Amino acid sequence: MRVIDLINADRRPVFSFEILPPLKGNNIQKVYDVIDRLREFDPKYINITSHHSEYVEKPQPDGSIRRVPVRRRPGSVAVAAAIQNRYGITAVPHIICRGFTREETEYALIDLNFLGVYDLLLLRGDSKNMAAEIPPGHSHLYATDLQQQVNLFNRGIALDGARFEQPETPFSYGMACYPEKHEEAPNMESDIFYAGEKVKNGAGYLVTQMFFDNAKYYAFVERLRAGGIDVPVIPGIKPVVFASQLTLLPKVFRSDIPEALAAELRKCRNDDEAKATGVEWSIRQCRDLIANGVPGLHFYTFMASDSVCRIAREIF
Repeated sequence: MRVIDLINADRRPVFSFEILPPLKGNNIQKVYDVIDRLREFDPKYINITSHHSEYVEKPQPDGSIRRVPVRRRPGSVAVAAAIQNRYGITAVPHIICRGFTREETEYALIDLNFLGVYDLLLLRGDSKNMAAEIPPGHSHLYATDLQQQVNLFNRGIALDGARFEQPETPFSYGMACYPEKHEEAPNMESDIFYAGEKVKNGAGYLVTQMFFDNAKYYAFVERLRAGGIDVPVIPGIKPVVFASQLTLLPKVFRSDIPEALAAELRKCRNDDEAKATGVEWSIRQCRDLIANGVPGLHFYTFMASDSVCRIAREIF
Protein backbone atom coordinates (compact mmCIF):
# COMPACT_ATOMS: atom_id res chain seq x y z
CA MET A 1 0.00 0.00 0.00
CA ARG A 2 1.33 3.43 -0.96
CA VAL A 3 2.23 5.95 1.75
CA ILE A 4 -0.56 8.26 0.64
CA ASP A 5 -3.04 5.36 0.94
CA LEU A 6 -1.72 4.50 4.40
CA ILE A 7 -2.23 8.12 5.45
CA ASN A 8 -5.72 8.33 4.03
CA ALA A 9 -6.83 4.92 5.33
CA ASP A 10 -6.29 5.77 9.01
CA ARG A 11 -8.66 8.10 10.79
CA ARG A 12 -5.95 8.81 13.37
CA PRO A 13 -2.69 10.63 12.62
CA VAL A 14 -0.21 8.03 11.36
CA PHE A 15 3.12 7.50 13.08
CA SER A 16 6.27 7.38 10.95
CA PHE A 17 9.95 8.04 11.47
CA GLU A 18 13.24 8.49 9.68
CA ILE A 19 16.43 6.52 10.22
CA LEU A 20 19.99 6.66 8.92
CA PRO A 21 21.69 3.75 7.15
CA PRO A 22 24.54 2.25 9.18
CA LEU A 23 27.98 3.76 8.82
CA LYS A 24 30.08 2.05 6.18
CA GLY A 25 31.54 -1.16 7.56
CA ASN A 26 28.90 -1.53 10.28
CA ASN A 27 26.10 -4.06 10.15
CA ILE A 28 22.43 -3.21 10.09
CA GLN A 29 21.63 -4.36 13.63
CA LYS A 30 21.65 -0.85 15.09
CA VAL A 31 19.00 0.13 12.56
CA TYR A 32 16.94 -2.90 13.54
CA ASP A 33 17.36 -1.99 17.22
CA VAL A 34 15.77 1.43 16.62
CA ILE A 35 12.91 -0.10 14.64
CA ASP A 36 12.34 -2.79 17.27
CA ARG A 37 11.96 -0.09 19.93
CA LEU A 38 9.47 1.92 17.88
CA ARG A 39 7.40 -0.91 16.37
CA GLU A 40 4.98 -0.92 19.30
CA PHE A 41 3.60 2.40 18.08
CA ASP A 42 2.53 0.88 14.74
CA PRO A 43 4.62 2.91 12.27
CA LYS A 44 2.94 2.99 8.89
CA TYR A 45 6.17 3.71 7.02
CA ILE A 46 9.86 4.24 7.70
CA ASN A 47 12.08 6.69 5.80
CA ILE A 48 15.74 5.93 5.08
CA THR A 49 18.07 8.86 4.46
CA SER A 50 20.50 9.01 1.55
CA HIS A 51 24.00 10.48 1.75
CA HIS A 52 26.41 11.80 -0.85
CA SER A 53 30.18 11.44 -0.68
CA GLU A 54 31.95 13.96 1.50
CA TYR A 55 35.53 14.97 2.08
CA VAL A 56 37.40 13.58 5.08
CA GLU A 57 40.97 14.26 6.13
CA LYS A 58 43.24 11.22 6.18
CA PRO A 59 46.87 11.11 7.39
CA GLN A 60 49.37 10.01 4.75
CA PRO A 61 52.57 7.94 5.24
CA ASP A 62 54.70 11.07 4.79
CA GLY A 63 52.86 12.83 7.64
CA SER A 64 50.77 15.05 5.41
CA ILE A 65 46.99 15.26 5.47
CA ARG A 66 45.00 14.54 2.37
CA ARG A 67 41.32 15.28 1.76
CA VAL A 68 39.64 12.28 0.15
CA PRO A 69 36.02 11.66 -0.83
CA VAL A 70 34.22 9.04 1.25
CA ARG A 71 30.61 7.95 1.33
CA ARG A 72 30.07 7.33 5.03
CA ARG A 73 26.58 5.84 4.86
CA PRO A 74 26.03 3.88 1.67
CA GLY A 75 23.04 1.71 1.01
CA SER A 76 19.68 3.47 1.39
CA VAL A 77 18.31 1.26 -1.41
CA ALA A 78 19.56 -1.94 0.22
CA VAL A 79 18.51 -0.83 3.71
CA ALA A 80 15.01 0.01 2.48
CA ALA A 81 14.65 -3.44 0.93
CA ALA A 82 16.01 -5.11 4.08
CA ILE A 83 13.55 -3.25 6.32
CA GLN A 84 10.56 -3.95 4.12
CA ASN A 85 11.49 -7.62 3.85
CA ARG A 86 12.15 -8.08 7.58
CA TYR A 87 9.25 -6.11 9.03
CA GLY A 88 6.62 -5.88 6.31
CA ILE A 89 6.52 -2.11 6.91
CA THR A 90 6.54 0.22 3.91
CA ALA A 91 10.08 1.57 3.45
CA VAL A 92 10.67 4.97 1.88
CA PRO A 93 14.25 5.58 0.69
CA HIS A 94 15.29 9.17 0.09
CA ILE A 95 16.35 9.91 -3.47
CA ILE A 96 18.42 13.09 -3.64
CA CYS A 97 19.92 15.34 -6.31
CA ARG A 98 23.07 16.52 -4.59
CA GLY A 99 26.08 14.29 -5.10
CA PHE A 100 24.40 11.81 -7.45
CA THR A 101 24.37 11.68 -11.24
CA ARG A 102 21.17 11.19 -13.17
CA GLU A 103 22.55 7.80 -14.28
CA GLU A 104 23.07 6.75 -10.66
CA THR A 105 19.50 7.77 -9.94
CA GLU A 106 18.22 5.70 -12.86
CA TYR A 107 20.03 2.61 -11.64
CA ALA A 108 18.69 3.20 -8.12
CA LEU A 109 15.16 3.29 -9.55
CA ILE A 110 15.80 0.08 -11.49
CA ASP A 111 17.09 -1.67 -8.36
CA LEU A 112 14.19 -0.43 -6.22
CA ASN A 113 11.71 -1.65 -8.83
CA PHE A 114 13.34 -5.09 -8.80
CA LEU A 115 13.29 -5.15 -4.98
CA GLY A 116 9.61 -4.20 -4.68
CA VAL A 117 10.21 -0.84 -3.00
CA TYR A 118 7.81 1.59 -4.66
CA ASP A 119 7.61 4.59 -2.30
CA LEU A 120 10.17 7.39 -2.38
CA LEU A 121 10.88 10.77 -0.83
CA LEU A 122 12.39 13.08 -3.45
CA LEU A 123 14.74 15.77 -2.14
CA ARG A 124 17.34 18.22 -3.35
CA GLY A 125 19.74 17.19 -0.61
CA ASP A 126 22.31 18.92 1.56
CA SER A 127 25.50 20.37 0.06
CA LYS A 128 27.31 20.49 3.42
CA ASN A 129 30.83 19.05 3.14
CA MET A 130 29.95 17.55 -0.23
CA ALA A 131 32.81 16.12 -2.27
CA ALA A 132 33.61 17.62 -5.67
CA GLU A 133 30.57 18.88 -7.55
CA ILE A 134 29.32 16.70 -10.38
CA PRO A 135 29.84 18.44 -13.75
CA PRO A 136 26.87 20.53 -14.94
CA GLY A 137 24.27 18.53 -16.80
CA HIS A 138 25.14 15.24 -15.10
CA SER A 139 22.98 15.72 -12.01
CA HIS A 140 19.74 17.45 -11.16
CA LEU A 141 19.85 20.93 -9.68
CA TYR A 142 16.42 20.81 -8.07
CA ALA A 143 14.02 18.26 -6.64
CA THR A 144 11.46 19.20 -9.29
CA ASP A 145 13.97 18.08 -11.97
CA LEU A 146 14.46 14.79 -10.13
CA GLN A 147 10.68 14.48 -9.98
CA GLN A 148 10.48 14.63 -13.77
CA GLN A 149 13.00 11.79 -14.10
CA VAL A 150 10.90 9.60 -11.80
CA ASN A 151 7.76 10.51 -13.73
CA LEU A 152 9.42 9.51 -17.01
CA PHE A 153 10.66 6.26 -15.47
CA ASN A 154 7.09 5.49 -14.40
CA ARG A 155 6.08 5.89 -18.05
CA GLY A 156 8.83 3.54 -19.24
CA ILE A 157 11.15 6.23 -20.61
CA ALA A 158 14.89 6.02 -19.85
CA LEU A 159 17.29 8.95 -19.51
CA ASP A 160 18.45 8.56 -23.09
CA GLY A 161 14.87 8.58 -24.32
CA ALA A 162 14.79 4.84 -24.98
CA ARG A 163 11.58 2.99 -24.19
CA PHE A 164 11.51 0.07 -21.80
CA GLU A 165 8.79 -2.08 -20.28
CA GLN A 166 6.68 0.26 -18.16
CA PRO A 167 6.90 -0.68 -14.45
CA GLU A 168 3.91 -2.72 -13.34
CA THR A 169 3.87 -0.74 -10.09
CA PRO A 170 4.85 2.90 -10.66
CA PHE A 171 6.74 4.80 -7.98
CA SER A 172 4.72 6.92 -5.58
CA TYR A 173 6.46 9.72 -3.78
CA GLY A 174 6.32 12.59 -1.36
CA MET A 175 8.43 15.75 -1.32
CA ALA A 176 9.63 18.34 1.18
CA CYS A 177 8.17 21.68 2.22
CA TYR A 178 9.31 24.44 4.55
CA PRO A 179 6.93 26.17 7.01
CA GLU A 180 9.67 28.70 7.80
CA LYS A 181 10.82 29.16 4.18
CA HIS A 182 13.63 27.34 2.44
CA GLU A 183 16.97 29.02 3.09
CA GLU A 184 17.43 29.80 -0.61
CA ALA A 185 13.88 30.96 -1.31
CA PRO A 186 13.56 34.72 -1.84
CA ASN A 187 10.21 34.81 -0.04
CA MET A 188 7.40 32.61 1.23
CA GLU A 189 5.34 33.18 -1.93
CA SER A 190 8.12 31.47 -3.88
CA ASP A 191 8.05 28.51 -1.48
CA ILE A 192 4.29 28.18 -1.89
CA PHE A 193 4.65 28.31 -5.67
CA TYR A 194 7.20 25.49 -5.78
CA ALA A 195 5.22 23.38 -3.32
CA GLY A 196 2.33 23.73 -5.75
CA GLU A 197 4.55 22.70 -8.67
CA LYS A 198 5.63 19.57 -6.80
CA VAL A 199 2.02 18.58 -6.17
CA LYS A 200 0.86 19.48 -9.68
CA ASN A 201 3.58 17.22 -11.11
CA GLY A 202 2.81 14.20 -8.96
CA ALA A 203 3.82 14.51 -5.29
CA GLY A 204 1.19 12.66 -3.28
CA TYR A 205 2.01 14.37 0.01
CA LEU A 206 4.44 16.86 1.53
CA VAL A 207 6.52 16.45 4.67
CA THR A 208 7.88 19.49 6.48
CA GLN A 209 11.31 20.44 7.64
CA MET A 210 11.46 20.29 11.43
CA PHE A 211 9.74 23.13 13.28
CA PHE A 212 9.07 23.95 16.92
CA ASP A 213 6.33 26.54 16.63
CA ASN A 214 3.01 25.01 15.57
CA ALA A 215 1.59 28.42 14.65
CA LYS A 216 4.04 28.55 11.74
CA TYR A 217 2.90 25.13 10.51
CA TYR A 218 -0.79 26.13 10.70
CA ALA A 219 -0.15 29.40 8.86
CA PHE A 220 1.85 27.58 6.19
CA VAL A 221 -0.84 24.95 5.60
CA GLU A 222 -3.49 27.66 5.44
CA ARG A 223 -1.52 29.40 2.68
CA LEU A 224 -1.11 26.12 0.81
CA ARG A 225 -4.84 25.47 0.97
CA ALA A 226 -5.59 29.00 -0.19
CA GLY A 227 -3.35 28.28 -3.17
CA GLY A 228 -5.29 25.14 -4.04
CA ILE A 229 -2.72 22.68 -2.66
CA ASP A 230 -4.79 20.02 -0.92
CA VAL A 231 -2.44 17.05 -0.38
CA PRO A 232 -1.60 15.91 3.18
CA VAL A 233 1.12 18.01 4.82
CA ILE A 234 2.94 15.85 7.37
CA PRO A 235 4.60 17.71 10.27
CA GLY A 236 8.25 16.82 10.80
CA ILE A 237 9.14 16.60 14.51
CA LYS A 238 12.66 16.71 15.95
CA PRO A 239 13.03 16.55 19.75
CA VAL A 240 15.85 18.63 21.19
CA VAL A 241 18.35 16.28 22.84
CA PHE A 242 21.41 18.47 23.46
CA ALA A 243 21.70 21.88 25.10
CA SER A 244 23.88 23.04 22.19
CA GLN A 245 20.94 22.60 19.81
CA LEU A 246 19.47 25.83 21.13
CA THR A 247 21.87 27.63 18.77
CA LEU A 248 22.80 24.79 16.41
CA LEU A 249 19.35 23.93 15.01
CA PRO A 250 18.49 27.49 13.94
CA LYS A 251 21.90 27.78 12.26
CA VAL A 252 21.84 24.45 10.41
CA PHE A 253 18.13 23.98 9.66
CA ARG A 254 16.88 27.60 9.80
CA SER A 255 14.28 26.51 12.38
CA ASP A 256 13.31 29.14 14.94
CA ILE A 257 13.27 28.09 18.58
CA PRO A 258 10.23 29.71 20.30
CA GLU A 259 11.22 31.84 23.28
CA ALA A 260 9.24 29.62 25.66
CA LEU A 261 11.37 26.63 24.65
CA ALA A 262 14.57 28.67 24.48
CA ALA A 263 14.01 29.95 28.03
CA GLU A 264 13.62 26.40 29.33
CA LEU A 265 16.72 25.20 27.49
CA ARG A 266 18.79 28.07 28.91
CA LYS A 267 17.97 26.77 32.40
CA CYS A 268 19.36 23.30 31.60
CA ARG A 269 22.64 22.51 33.33
CA ASN A 270 23.47 19.47 31.18
CA ASP A 271 22.29 17.45 28.19
CA ASP A 272 20.11 15.16 30.30
CA GLU A 273 18.04 18.15 31.39
CA ALA A 274 17.94 19.46 27.83
CA LYS A 275 16.75 16.07 26.61
CA ALA A 276 13.94 15.99 29.17
CA THR A 277 12.94 19.52 28.18
CA GLY A 278 12.90 18.50 24.52
CA VAL A 279 10.64 15.54 25.26
CA GLU A 280 8.19 17.66 27.25
CA TRP A 281 8.03 20.31 24.52
CA SER A 282 7.53 17.74 21.76
CA ILE A 283 4.73 16.01 23.69
CA ARG A 284 2.86 19.30 24.02
CA GLN A 285 3.61 20.16 20.41
CA CYS A 286 2.33 16.79 19.13
CA ARG A 287 -0.80 16.84 21.27
CA ASP A 288 -1.68 20.25 19.86
CA LEU A 289 -1.05 19.07 16.29
CA ILE A 290 -3.22 15.99 16.80
CA ALA A 291 -6.01 18.10 18.32
CA ASN A 292 -5.91 20.21 15.16
CA GLY A 293 -6.31 17.23 12.85
CA VAL A 294 -2.91 16.67 11.27
CA PRO A 295 -2.74 13.61 9.01
CA GLY A 296 0.38 12.23 10.65
CA LEU A 297 3.50 12.90 12.68
CA HIS A 298 6.90 12.16 11.18
CA PHE A 299 9.85 11.95 13.59
CA TYR A 300 13.50 12.63 12.84
CA THR A 301 15.21 10.08 15.08
CA PHE A 302 18.91 10.86 14.54
CA MET A 303 20.42 10.89 18.05
CA ALA A 304 16.85 11.05 19.36
CA SER A 305 15.33 7.55 19.22
CA ASP A 306 15.03 7.37 23.02
CA SER A 307 13.18 10.68 23.07
CA VAL A 308 10.90 9.66 20.20
CA CYS A 309 10.02 6.48 22.09
CA ARG A 310 9.05 8.48 25.18
CA ILE A 311 7.02 10.94 23.13
CA ALA A 312 5.22 8.26 21.15
CA ARG A 313 4.31 6.42 24.35
CA GLU A 314 2.46 9.52 25.51
CA ILE A 315 0.60 10.35 22.31
CA PHE A 316 -0.04 7.09 20.40
